[in-house]
Amino acid sequence: MPELPEVETVRRTLAELLPGKTIERVTVRLPRLIRKPADPKAFAAALAGRTFRGAERRGKFLRLLLDDLVLVSHLRMEGRYGLYRAGEPEEKHTHVVFHFTDGTELRYRDVRQFGTMHLFAPGEEWHSDPLRKLGLEPLSDEFTPRAFRAALAGRAGKIKPLLLDQEIVAGLGNIYADEALHLAGIHPERSAKSLKPRELERLHRAIVETLRAAVEAGGSSVRSYVNGQGEMGMFQHRLRAYGRTGQPCPQCGAAIVKITVGGRGTHLCPVCQKPPRGAAVPARKRKDRMHAVKRRILGAEADA
Repeated sequence: MPELPEVETVRRTLAELLPGKTIERVTVRLPRLIRKPADPKAFAAALAGRTFRGAERRGKFLRLLLDDLVLVSHLRMEGRYGLYRAGEPEEKHTHVVFHFTDGTELRYRDVRQFGTMHLFAPGEEWHSDPLRKLGLEPLSDEFTPRAFRAALAGRAGKIKPLLLDQEIVAGLGNIYADEALHLAGIHPERSAKSLKPRELERLHRAIVETLRAAVEAGGSSVRSYVNGQGEMGMFQHRLRAYGRTGQPCPQCGAAIVKITVGGRGTHLCPVCQKPPRGAAVPARKRKDRMHAVKRRILGAEADA
């Protein structure tokens, strides 16, 4: 699923391509993608004649701004927007097409068919689903260490599932939660209440640093993600933990392992991210920790 960096990259692309384009008509081929209004014909009629003015983002949602309407779009698993010339061959699984008066088309393609589109009067979207319950925006000024601590205060759950809860922090998904936890040196099974203030500050900093770096790299193309111009992201080449099972940790050299936390595949370093007190450590993890300790001792002796 595209996470904050991928959606932000799409937003930046659409913010360059769409402003000033006027919709002549809209073709909806998969009605269930349209959630508000429920009638796809009413959706298309409301958009006809409207001009795009900009593109913004909230968490993993796109906010496409028109004259007097806001289109809130979620890409879900594999949703993708692309701008084309009218008459160009359409890719399979193209479900919604915005036909512009200048002879171009904005096409929405979704192989998994899980995406959603909601149409609102300006301002209405903040008080309605799906945006009204979203948590802190991690690349905004409101995402301070204090606000992050307050959002987690009193929660006894494991930190990884809490980071994936969009009502706590909006935009984080499996990739960047793993990356931030690895960078912060925090095991994903640690309970939120067990984290000390300095650990929470370290995790806050890791979330911001990871997301900013991923946005600068255009996101991570680990599956089918491309931006609105068909370009791949490059952050997958800088991943520290996610998807690197069996590969060396960039910090200590121990092999990255994959476990399941909260029903999600989770990648971590068994040495840098110490498990919660009392948790069982599999033999492979114990062996990796011993090897890492030996490497550190040998390295220290070599420097002496």
